Amino acid sequence: MRRTLGFLKFVVALSSLIAFSVHAENHVAAESRRDAQLWLKRIQSAAQKLNYSGTFVYQQGNLVRTSRITHLLDGKNEIEKLEVLDGQSREYIRNNDEIICYVPESRTLLVEKRGTKDIFPAILAVNPSELAEQYDIRKGETGRVAGFDSQSLLLEPKDRLRYGYKLWAERHTGLLLRAQTINDRGEAVEQITFTQLSIGNIDRNQVKPSFANTRGWRVENAVMHQIDLSGWSVKGVPPGFRKIREMRRILSDVSAPPQANGQPVEREVSQIVFSDGLAAISVFIEPGTKSRTEGSVQQGAMNIVGKRQGEFWLTIIGEVPSNAIQQVANSIEFKPNK
Repeated sequence: MRRTLGFLKFVVALSSLIAFSVHAENHVAAESRRDAQLWLKRIQSAAQKLNYSGTFVYQQGNLVRTSRITHLLDGKNEIEKLEVLDGQSREYIRNNDEIICYVPESRTLLVEKRGTKDIFPAILAVNPSELAEQYDIRKGETGRVAGFDSQSLLLEPKDRLRYGYKLWAERHTGLLLRAQTINDRGEAVEQITFTQLSIGNIDRNQVKPSFANTRGWRVENAVMHQIDLSGWSVKGVPPGFRKIREMRRILSDVSAPPQANGQPVEREVSQIVFSDGLAAISVFIEPGTKSRTEGSVQQGAMNIVGKRQGEFWLTIIGEVPSNAIQQVANSIEFKPNK
């Protein structure tokens, strides 16, 4: 009897120890998740509020592109200069939500309003707690990126309809130094990383355009109108993706022969944009043409599908796996508003 009683006490004690251990592990995991979400908030805040200037490299499949970004917070105004350093010269000057693109070879200024606020190093478009609904978020290892001590964060998708991400943030300021897009095999299919960076002490002259005299340059204002595209339904967007914008915009068709006056042919395109706060999916809608061939293509993390639907041509572009973009493309329906 004593042996039985002693054994029962041992079992109860062991069960309590196991329960306590599980509770402690769950508590530690919850604390780690909260800590990781705080890091995501720091990343977004740092990109908007810090002064910094650096060179970064963008890799998408076989494409490699180098750019330089300089960001300055002047009172309540954000001023940013983005210079494309490879290929044809392009320079973007952003003052809050207005962007001017300098195109020197055609002596053109393209003026438009910023549509999104998720450009590197400010890549988050929602509260981190919303991301936690679709991603398991946790801290990874520490290391060095571009000469700075950094903390890595892992965002692992809870389904197979989106990519994972690995982010490196500067340990003292939270500024994002590197972002990788990870497929279901653990491979980086896209990466953007600073190779040189200065934080603080940015001279205001560094955000001025390089082209001091633009007298005689042609000014083109991008025409974008918010419209009602409720006749179009897209039922197959992955969980967590929300419609954030419906618009009609004018695009220059560089593939078509120019007009008699030498200007590019323009075409009107409607666009529906969905986002989960990290990735975006766009559905472009325009009148159908017989010269186009249906199909799909992948560029790094970007998947693209082109298809006819009735009298329309649809182009579906998304920073999601191919199965997700096909799911979206196959779910699109059009019912004219009465």
